Amino acid sequence: MTKRHACPSFPHFLHGADYNPEQWIHDKSIWDADMELMKKANCNEMSVGIFSWAMLEPREGEYDFTFLDEIIEKVHQNGGKIILSTPSGARPHWMADKYPEILRVNGHHQRAHFGGRHNHCFTSPVYREKVRRINTRLAQRYGNHPAVVAWHISNEYSGQCHCDLCQNAFRDFLRQKYGTIDALNHAYWTTFWSHTYDSFDQIEAPGPLTETGIHGLNLDWHRFVTHQTRDFILNETAPIRKLSPHLPVTINMMFEFYDLDYHAVADVIDIASWDSYPEWHNGDDAIIAQKTAFWHDLYRSLKDRPFLLMESSPSLVNWKPFNKPKRPGMDVLSSLQAVFHGSDSVQYFQFRKSRGSSEKFHGAIVGHDGTENTRVFRSVAKTGSILQKIDEVAGTVTDSPVAILFDWENWWALDDAQGYALEKKYLPTCYEYHRFFWERGINCDIVSPKADLSRYKLVVAPMLYLTGGDVVENLERYVNQGGTLYGTYMLGTVDDTDLCWLGGIPGSKLKEVFGIVAEEIDTLYPVERQHASADGKIHELIDYCEVLQLHGAKELAVYADGYYKDMAAVTKHPYGKGQAIY
Repeated sequence: MTKRHACPSFPHFLHGADYNPEQWIHDKSIWDADMELMKKANCNEMSVGIFSWAMLEPREGEYDFTFLDEIIEKVHQNGGKIILSTPSGARPHWMADKYPEILRVNGHHQRAHFGGRHNHCFTSPVYREKVRRINTRLAQRYGNHPAVVAWHISNEYSGQCHCDLCQNAFRDFLRQKYGTIDALNHAYWTTFWSHTYDSFDQIEAPGPLTETGIHGLNLDWHRFVTHQTRDFILNETAPIRKLSPHLPVTINMMFEFYDLDYHAVADVIDIASWDSYPEWHNGDDAIIAQKTAFWHDLYRSLKDRPFLLMESSPSLVNWKPFNKPKRPGMDVLSSLQAVFHGSDSVQYFQFRKSRGSSEKFHGAIVGHDGTENTRVFRSVAKTGSILQKIDEVAGTVTDSPVAILFDWENWWALDDAQGYALEKKYLPTCYEYHRFFWERGINCDIVSPKADLSRYKLVVAPMLYLTGGDVVENLERYVNQGGTLYGTYMLGTVDDTDLCWLGGIPGSKLKEVFGIVAEEIDTLYPVERQHASADGKIHELIDYCEVLQLHGAKELAVYADGYYKDMAAVTKHPYGKGQAIY
């Protein structure tokens, strides 16, 4: 049985929670009680330090690690492990007061005041230096502690900044990418509406007060936000890589998160981890489970190894329109779902419920009663007991015969396309294809269209509208070498700067791979239905119908109505050693 543990420094299942002991520093008897409760809940890990900066550096340059020293040692002495977090997700008040440039500027060019979290500028040299200093001291002090098994970098990276520093960094990003302003103008097709740029200095990030009609610009801004976040992560991890090189680093990612291309971020971390908060019991739990499975599969695929379930709730959350507790048995079931899709952990937010502020009603292993005498606590303890019994499964590698292509850049570009329907349904369509395999127990990887596809028997490319030359080459190579590629409507419509491919769709070599040209597309109204006939059966069609010209492909199904009646709706085409279905 092949194994690649998510956390090689602890080759077992992790079972634990975010722990915020600084909230209880006024009564350390609670710390001692928590150590006993940790063992009773069958937990073996605590994630600490996530929002501790104000405690660790109460005044500029004055560091106090007393509470962290004490809590790490307590967890260690009680048989637990630590995932140690860097505190950059929320900075101290003194820092914002002295260095206002670290606070973000929104699209209306308004600078944020201190408050909340995740509102720092990723470009700011001051903030980068402050983060580097605190992370250096954390790595020096704890990087070789026997209890520490991994680093949790910041918390749920998100957001963007429009300050002058970021605007200039964006211009530098574009200069490096395009070289000349003429090349950028061509890529952006700026002769439309007479929006030609004379220099890179004229370019502003798209926003409510600036240009939003140039799709190439919008796409590059999304790419820049990912690039700058990724670069910030490299800055965060540099001292940790130097002083604690034997420990893996992770960032906690999120469900249906739109703002960052996690494929591009994955190569600067060692472990993919994510925070999973499905709306259980809100309709059909099987549908909710399948969507959750999609993201489990995606995060497993990011590093081609087991991932970590970094956060989940043992009961309810406190930030959705309706916050319903998990019904009896659901915590065990949903936790094991994560494990069976490749997680090496079940972790919760949070261990002990906060007494005040915005998360005081968020679910926790230990509630405000402070005891183990609750249904939720017993459920968590049961999950931990099961993980102990199946520990041999930890680190197991999933073998998937099928890959579904999912691409953030494609998602962004589709949302910009002012054709078709307003709601393109990219993510729901990816879910539908994943559900087909999930319901039949067929493992799927969710991968980038730039990934190595050679090991898959079948690759499914739903609505792969954006296909740059490197993606075209990758798909062509896969089919030519013997793979089966399944494409859908909109495949290969635009290149990687969001310019329409000329010469017919699918663009470039994909016409030869599929043996077709898509002449036009009919967008159906929500209540409208068309039909197709295959093998004597009639199938209902929704959303889109493409009119195809066949150039070597054979029809597998034909339209049964509409002005395209009797024309091909599904095709098959041999190419090289493989085949392409459309």
